[in-house]
Amino acid sequence: MVYTNYNSSFPDQVVPEEVKSSYDYGLQVGNAVENEWFRSNRGGLERFTANFQNFNRLKLYARGEQSIQKYKDELAINGDLSYLNLDWKPVPILSKFVDIVVNGMTDKGYELKSFAQDPYSIKQRTDFAMAAVRDMENKNTIETLNAALGKNFYASPDPANLPKDQNELDLYMQLNYKQSVEIAEEELISNVLDYNKYSEVKKRVAYDLTVLGIGAVKTSFNLSEGITVDHVDPASLVYSYTEDPNFEDIYYVGEVKSMSLSEVKRLFPYLDDAQLEEIQKYPGSSNYTSNWWGQDQRDQVQILFFEYKTYHDQVFKIKKTDQGLEKVLEKPDTFNPPPNDNFERVSRSIEVLYTGAKVLGMNSMLDWRLSENMSRPYGDVTKVNMNYAISAPRMYKGRIDSLVNRITGFADMIQLTHLKLQQVMSRMVPDGVYVDVDGLSEVDLGNGTTYNPQEALNMYFQTGSIVGRSMTQDGDPNRGQVPIQELQTSSGMAKIQSLIQTYQYYLQMIRDVTGLNEARDGSQPDKNALVGLQKLAAANSNTATKHVLQSLMYLTVRAAENISLRAADALSFPLTKEALMGSINQFNIATLEEIDKLSIHEFGIFLELEPDEEEQQKLEQNIQVALQSGQIGLEDAIDIREIKNIKLANQYLKFRQKVKAEEAQAAQQANIQAQAQANAAATEKAAMAEVQKDQAMAQTKVQIEQAKTEFEIKKMEQEALIKKQLMAQEFEYNMQLAQARAGIEKEKEKEIENRKDERARIIGTQQSEMISQRQNDELPKNFESAGNDSLGGFGLEQFEPR
Repeated sequence: MVYTNYNSSFPDQVVPEEVKSSYDYGLQVGNAVENEWFRSNRGGLERFTANFQNFNRLKLYARGEQSIQKYKDELAINGDLSYLNLDWKPVPILSKFVDIVVNGMTDKGYELKSFAQDPYSIKQRTDFAMAAVRDMENKNTIETLNAALGKNFYASPDPANLPKDQNELDLYMQLNYKQSVEIAEEELISNVLDYNKYSEVKKRVAYDLTVLGIGAVKTSFNLSEGITVDHVDPASLVYSYTEDPNFEDIYYVGEVKSMSLSEVKRLFPYLDDAQLEEIQKYPGSSNYTSNWWGQDQRDQVQILFFEYKTYHDQVFKIKKTDQGLEKVLEKPDTFNPPPNDNFERVSRSIEVLYTGAKVLGMNSMLDWRLSENMSRPYGDVTKVNMNYAISAPRMYKGRIDSLVNRITGFADMIQLTHLKLQQVMSRMVPDGVYVDVDGLSEVDLGNGTTYNPQEALNMYFQTGSIVGRSMTQDGDPNRGQVPIQELQTSSGMAKIQSLIQTYQYYLQMIRDVTGLNEARDGSQPDKNALVGLQKLAAANSNTATKHVLQSLMYLTVRAAENISLRAADALSFPLTKEALMGSINQFNIATLEEIDKLSIHEFGIFLELEPDEEEQQKLEQNIQVALQSGQIGLEDAIDIREIKNIKLANQYLKFRQKVKAEEAQAAQQANIQAQAQANAAATEKAAMAEVQKDQAMAQTKVQIEQAKTEFEIKKMEQEALIKKQLMAQEFEYNMQLAQARAGIEKEKEKEIENRKDERARIIGTQQSEMISQRQNDELPKNFESAGNDSLGGFGLEQFEPR
């Protein structure tokens, strides 16, 4: 028997597991949920219908399709609209603001990140950091050992990019260190989200958060589809009372689905025809089953699918064996034996989920069972996560507020102002003219004809001129001297201007209440405002709707966390495991190898949002300043722009500036050393050149001296040879001279003898002459030679050696 307490229609939770699993217990839970949402205790609308109609009203306002009956009642007189010919179609003014917020959120980029936080992964990360620290502190010693032994003693895989201090190590761990299992987890979550078209789901959730103030997604697992992520219409949601905007403390949640009998039969194949006949008698209330045209879906039934959170007691019997060991046996929660020295009873309470399905209005359950493949956080396996993730950022005491809900009154006033404008414009008449017929009859055109009204009007409208008489033909003053006068009618322009100002007032009220200013939608950019001020105003507008974006990001993170926990279930079945493996990039072999290990790891999931325009602009200014001053290079700027986290991007910018400064200083030192080495080398080269020059000079001198010596030797040899030749020649000449002298002496002696003979002959002749003179007493005679008797001799002194 199921017992209940006095304060709740829900069954007692302090019962054994066997009772909680029973059909009667599930039926009582289902009836309690139905009573909370589909029964009215005060004669008004039930909670579900009130929610459904309110959300439907807000969606109609957001689409510009709200009911026009209230506007007709406002302008009608005793319900009579026969004198009004107006266009009652609502002005879709709210659609613009909704689209601005929704599109702004869905265009907001982010990058999904996973962080392995199980003990094994933390140990790997710690070991990597400790190895880097060890290499940092002992770099010089390791370099010496590497050079001496020819081996790599670095523990880090990339010693070339080893951090230099603790700050660089922290930055390196955040930017570059990524375990392969984390990469596998990120790729798996991204593929599951892409498979479920989460980009479209996210748009619908963003629309719900903006219009209704609440958004929901559901993550589930089944063997046919694997891990699924679906949008849940908040109008069909049921949940336990909570004041938490993220619905973390609810103990039941579900949704109402309108289904045909064939679909009910497919989901619950054990139903027979009699049960189906009974089920189709309960189509639900027309308050939430009518379509846009007011038609009831009478061929469908309303099924309430829900999850109910309770707890189970896990009981274990620890028995001591004869060998002194302990044996653990799991027992039912009813196991409660008396104390015994041979065994011990231990237990713990864990949260569990029961899933149920019930036809609304029918006192029977279609399904009630303990949920399969419940997702539990690895950090606390006693907890269980519901499949639904819900967020309502502006909820107080269970009442949900939304952006559209705040401005529906102003939208009504804008619509009424629009209708009043139509009224005023419909009653406006053009300006006319007054024609004094009697005054025209007194006018003679001078051609024998009189002025008639038609000709006067034609002349007035075509030329703007008229002809009149100040005196009548009788000479009396003519009161109709201006026969045509323009009539100034009441144009209603003052009323129109007043209504336009009223329209602008309520439009500005919408902007003030929502925070969506002109800079956000670009409708009226101020020509005198600077671009920076315009961007600042747009940034302030983004801040006004930031809570909606944060709720959307929360739901995305929750969906990713549930996918991460569901991955272990998917890997437990061959078909879904094969599908997951097939969705991973086939070129990422490391990822495929790590897929099997995902179930033993615990991951933290977070979103890294792209910086907004203002943050990006500040970062870009820092980058440009650093680039212009040469503190970073172009490749550094590209890497910095790729970092989504502004804080990390600025830290990396400072790191690259420091590295660049160190590189510049090292380059300067290297240049100084290179210059010093170049100067030393030049000096040494000059000295060497001087030495070489001296050596060359000395060698040249030696060569010259050697050449001189050789020349002297050759000269002496030549002189000796010449002297030898001369001596030989001289000897020959001497021989010849000797022979010549001998011949000369011989000739001389012969000449002497001949001269002697000649002198004797001359003397004899002279004596004969003198004798003859004396004898003949002749004149004295000159006996001097006439020059013919000289031989012109020569000496041998010219042949002496020189």
